[in-house]
Amino acid sequence: MKLGVNVPNFGPGTDPGVLRDWARISEGLGYDLLMVSDHVTVTPDVAERYPEPFHEPFTTLSWLAGVTTGVRLGTTVLVLPYRHPLLVARMAANLSRLSGGRFVLGVGVGWARQEFDALGVPFTARGRLTDEYLATLRDTWRTGSGDGAPPIPVWVGGHSAAALRRAARFGDAWHPLRLSLARMRTVLTEHPVPAFAPRIALRLTETPVTDPERIAGVGTVEQVLDDLDQLRLLGADTVVLDPYHGDPEETRRPHTAWRALTEVAAHWRTAS
Repeated sequence: MKLGVNVPNFGPGTDPGVLRDWARISEGLGYDLLMVSDHVTVTPDVAERYPEPFHEPFTTLSWLAGVTTGVRLGTTVLVLPYRHPLLVARMAANLSRLSGGRFVLGVGVGWARQEFDALGVPFTARGRLTDEYLATLRDTWRTGSGDGAPPIPVWVGGHSAAALRRAARFGDAWHPLRLSLARMRTVLTEHPVPAFAPRIALRLTETPVTDPERIAGVGTVEQVLDDLDQLRLLGADTVVLDPYHGDPEETRRPHTAWRALTEVAAHWRTAS
């Protein structure tokens, strides 16, 4: 099982130098995948969680491809209804080709109603549009695959019944975000998915977290390592660690996250 990192591409402490450091540190520690988030316009509902500057994901990943060598690059998740699917198909194919086939397209339906309104996209149609756009992506890549480019993996986010149907129909993996182990285990028992690549939290604590609702990745390093072992037993191919916990000021202090990533990487290599 491979490990990835969700890199904050937003917030007051995020600039090109910090993004470059995130990439180089994560790749240097042996992580396999770097992923970034997506918002097009930072409306008030978005700004509460993910304030400016917000670096556009395709541009950011293209730049990070040039400062890394072998690490994969992806979106967690691209809000698919925000852009015309033919534009997404072209940008994703270009990024995959320019990076040597390292791109992973994680997609979701989105949640920020004000952002949908600002973009003129009907919020209540986001699920239907996501299904339609995924079908268009698949058709576009299939008909244009004669250039020898490697296929682009599509990871489908969400854990509603509709999202799980979407993952089974269009995805190469189900990509749930920040759920408990119990919830993921239940979903995998009840729903067929093509593969499993979750994004979990990463928050290390000095003492064990005993809350029965504890989400995966929160607790002592021993608890986090056990979470990773349990996810491997559940069939996870890749697990993405997310060290951002909702406070934009965290982006000014990336060394805290880098220490946690270093500790997990060291123990994971030893355990593996």
